[in-house]
Amino acid sequence: MPNRFLGILLCGLWLASGCNSRSAAPASEQVFSINLSSGSLESLDPAYAKDLYTMWTSHMLYNTLVETDSNLQLQPSLAHSWDISDDGLRYTFHLRKDVFFHPNELLGKQPRRMTAQDVAYSFGRIIDPKVASSGSWIFNGHVADATAFEVQDDSTFVLRLLAPFRPMLAMLSMPYCSIVPQEVVAHYGKDFRSHPCGTGPFVLHTWDESNTLLLHKNKTYWEASEAGKRLPYLDAVQISFYDSKATEFLLFMQGKLHFTHSLDGSFKDLILRKDGSLKPEYKNKFCLKKSQYLNTEYLGFLTDTANQLMKGSCLRNKLVRQAINYAIDRQTIITYFKNGVGVAATGGFTAPGLAGFDTVAHYGYCYDPKKAAQLLADAGYPGGKGLEELRILCPENYADIVNFVATQLQEVGIPATIEIMQPNILKQQMSRSQALFFRAQWIADYPDAETYLAFFNSSFPAPPNYTRYHNATFDHLYNQCMNLPDTARYRVYRQMDSLAIADAPVVPLFYDEMLHFTQNNVVGFSSNPMNLIELKRVQLLPQANERKRRQ
Repeated sequence: MPNRFLGILLCGLWLASGCNSRSAAPASEQVFSINLSSGSLESLDPAYAKDLYTMWTSHMLYNTLVETDSNLQLQPSLAHSWDISDDGLRYTFHLRKDVFFHPNELLGKQPRRMTAQDVAYSFGRIIDPKVASSGSWIFNGHVADATAFEVQDDSTFVLRLLAPFRPMLAMLSMPYCSIVPQEVVAHYGKDFRSHPCGTGPFVLHTWDESNTLLLHKNKTYWEASEAGKRLPYLDAVQISFYDSKATEFLLFMQGKLHFTHSLDGSFKDLILRKDGSLKPEYKNKFCLKKSQYLNTEYLGFLTDTANQLMKGSCLRNKLVRQAINYAIDRQTIITYFKNGVGVAATGGFTAPGLAGFDTVAHYGYCYDPKKAAQLLADAGYPGGKGLEELRILCPENYADIVNFVATQLQEVGIPATIEIMQPNILKQQMSRSQALFFRAQWIADYPDAETYLAFFNSSFPAPPNYTRYHNATFDHLYNQCMNLPDTARYRVYRQMDSLAIADAPVVPLFYDEMLHFTQNNVVGFSSNPMNLIELKRVQLLPQANERKRRQ
């Protein structure tokens, strides 16, 4: 869609919408409207919270023992405190006594309190093969079986590990680890997906799948504001499922949505300047917050030299992989293809913001085509002579960036083309070691740099180790540091990151950033760098207050 036409359309929609059409609900009601561009949700069961939108809805309906704030710090949630034994094998959680599950006839007429038995059941359910939770990896290899989940009393829960693993506490903040009541799950079985019952700030009201999901305020929610007012402030959250990001943004511009995130490619040049800020004509229309996102976009190489695909490939040579790293101008990608959204990845694989990210790293790759040419010569390919053509496997929505990369590789003598693939097919080939050179992304699952470093551990399959990278020193450091005090562990994390980057199994392109757009009358909206949105403190200001805030 040409930008000129888009601009005319947007202006028309904005004028037609008027200030008072932002919500169909009466002014006295606080109804927050969002869209999930997935087109649908597979489940409201947190045991299957494997994608962003299922995580969002799970976070609205459920709670975990601990949660991650906007600064990536772990905070108490259902557990008000915890203790970790010196050997790192025993985690004791002290639970709140004022948390109740959503009203449900299966739980009796009186509110049913959440207890340590519910925690043990919920965690045991994640590793139950019959449930087949996509989050089973959290505990697999770390606990022997469900006997690792011990109930000392109603308000004391103990988790026992087979070996020290300090990132475990951070992993417990994932929506997979939400607490559910056994009575309701046992009754509905697989249909619990559409009959959720948790302890979260919102409860299910209606779900017309692929059309509308309506959540109402949990009137007995346990959390309160700093001023002592019971949360959440909103009366309801209304969720639609238009699968087009362009349609979603147009609805936002019409005032029919209170929030949207990211931008369809057809809008970025219209809305954003090259530094990632709003163009002047949109600054008073809505609010934009650009913030850190724990997502490293990268190109990956298969490094398993025993694989038939690598027989005779120039990518067996570390110097060639390093040359490719030096041949790419990452800042140009950020400026011209991302409109200033993101940070050039000239450091390691670990994303900024995590403890363990090296803020002064000297082991990354900057744009240096002369060095790339020298490395090619050192590898025995002067000027690229003798190199086979490299095919970069890529999803269609990243074709522009990867085409630019291919052009830059050609400029230093590396023949490169791209092959467009369906994302699910590409992921299958990566998992089966059938992708020699590919474009991908790695998004943090939890707020610990281990979530990035596990990518290079040779004892792990794919995922996470899509490149089949193997470095004995790296593996040794990984195992050695899992029960070190935080400061020492983070120091080893940086050492591990530098080892992997020096071997160049990947080409980090950029560390991503989030774009969150909200209407001007929205206050209290927040998120964390894993793009988990928080709605329990959101309020919708009356129009008069909104105008006052604009001034």
